[in-house]
Amino acid sequence: MIMSIDIKTKCLHLESKDNYVDHYGSISYPIYQTATYAHPEVGCSTGFDYTRLHNPTRMQLEKTVAALEKGTDALAFSSGMAAITALMEIFEPGDHLITDADLYGGSIRLFDNINKKNGIEFTRVDCSKVDIEAYVKENTKAIYIETPTNPMMRVIDIKKVSAIAKRHNLLLIVDNTFLSPYFQTPLDLGADVVIHSGTKFLSGHNDTLAGFLVTNRDDISEKLRFIIKTVGSCLSPFDSWLVLRGIKTLGVRMERAQENAFEIVKYLQTEPKVKNVYYPGIEGTESYEISKKQARGFGSMLTFEVESAALAKHILKFTKLIPFAESLGGVETLLTYPCTQTHADVPEKDRIANGITDCVLRMSVGIEAAEDLIRDLKEAIDSYDGYKGQYI
Repeated sequence: MIMSIDIKTKCLHLESKDNYVDHYGSISYPIYQTATYAHPEVGCSTGFDYTRLHNPTRMQLEKTVAALEKGTDALAFSSGMAAITALMEIFEPGDHLITDADLYGGSIRLFDNINKKNGIEFTRVDCSKVDIEAYVKENTKAIYIETPTNPMMRVIDIKKVSAIAKRHNLLLIVDNTFLSPYFQTPLDLGADVVIHSGTKFLSGHNDTLAGFLVTNRDDISEKLRFIIKTVGSCLSPFDSWLVLRGIKTLGVRMERAQENAFEIVKYLQTEPKVKNVYYPGIEGTESYEISKKQARGFGSMLTFEVESAALAKHILKFTKLIPFAESLGGVETLLTYPCTQTHADVPEKDRIANGITDCVLRMSVGIEAAEDLIRDLKEAIDSYDGYKGQYI
């Protein structure tokens, strides 16, 4: 495998051109749309038995994601939540995990309603600010973080948290969905497992669901391979091909979307009806300084707080170009309302404590012309007269 080439090239070329020989020279990796495989005779196998266990298309995708994340193994799941659910199976009843307080709401829902029921204990803290070590207990087994966090865009120092994890023999699990391996590789910084919702930036087109677990530890890989084989939450051949296709443009999409994000942040910072803008690329912030150390970019996710809930809802209704939709990481720009969408199942007191009020909007910036996106936002904001409660 070529490991010295630039990541832009690696997104398109996993290996040398010899990789195409067994597939009739096909540049696009074939879709092996099969559930099972024939064997020449007893005791003789092609290496494939059943697609729940292995599939050539999925294996190619897993090799690609592992190479991008600089891991030794990657496992492709039917969704990001399927990946996290499988990962939680490496823990036992009575185990304790420290998690960041500002996680994707679906992860919190899983932890609170499924994993707690199965005997796993969780402590949620702001890992960007508190002394995590103070929360380590005898039964603590792992630290689980997202960085940047969802949706408040806090940046956590991965190396610093890794040092704590190693002192206490804990796993460090990092959800890298927001930056993708194009901008950040947590395994290089001391993480043991990296999570992706492949639905998002890796796929990049809002057209398929996928999830990934990546590790550089053989013992973890062995456990996860047994789990995915047993529970059967693997990614289908066709969806694997869609993500492979999406990864080919990961570099150009991430760069263009980030450029747009910078322009939108500049506009929002000048808009009187916007109270706060949260984005790791804002200079002078602690998040900016940490990001400069551990990432190669700031990404295209941003969150902003407007002056009232009524204005937030007005923007969602009256943008003409930007859809009001769940999800992120696609080529289209999307606006999300965390309090009723991604974090609807998070207890209100926890949402408020994290700053997720009904005035907060999350934006996944796409690859459209930045001036069109800014004009769409500005026209929606300007059309609202909050004092008279009327639309202009």
